[in-house]
Amino acid sequence: MDPHAELIEEIEQVVLATARWTRRARLAPRVIQALHAVRREAYVPPARRMEAYANHPLPIGHGQTISQPFIVALMTDLLDLHPDHMVLEIGTGSGYQTAVLAALVRQVYSIEVIPELSARAGQALAGEHVGNVALRVGNGSPGWPEHAPYDGIIVTAAAATVPPALIGQLRPGGRMIIPLGLPHDRQMLTLVSKDAGGAMARRDMLPVAFVPFT
Repeated sequence: MDPHAELIEEIEQVVLATARWTRRARLAPRVIQALHAVRREAYVPPARRMEAYANHPLPIGHGQTISQPFIVALMTDLLDLHPDHMVLEIGTGSGYQTAVLAALVRQVYSIEVIPELSARAGQALAGEHVGNVALRVGNGSPGWPEHAPYDGIIVTAAAATVPPALIGQLRPGGRMIIPLGLPHDRQMLTLVSKDAGGAMARRDMLPVAFVPFT
């Protein structure tokens, strides 16, 4: 078995092992297909290519990381995405999570506060012929109101609270996945959902460790 397929098999095993917390014993078939389709080695620094299919985070410079593949898979799966959906991503990072989302939905809008990372991610996405992504450099807290509302919002850095602007930009019936907690302290991957009437609900999913929201 090649390393890419081995990684996806390992991810599926971890999903099953954590199901008592997440209530997800398996990934949606479309998410598995997206994981197969996206080449993680295209989004890691050249010096780390040999580790591209290891199930752990990798440094990408500027104090940031490319998330553990299991976490990418789980966060993506929890959004319950459909082909006609539009997604907002806060924290482009390496562009790997962006590419996985882009394989599942109509359009991804992604914001990154570090210009160098946004530029590098843009080059990687273009090199992999990912065309349904728009990138912006800036603070993610205000979201990207010009294209709201979004069917899904994914935040890839830990915040103390859910930014109010992001709640406002979530479509009724939409979902947001965000790690909540302080840096170097307890953080909880949290699913935020908005029902058809606009009422919000939150559910703790899994303890995690993310870089801080900036």
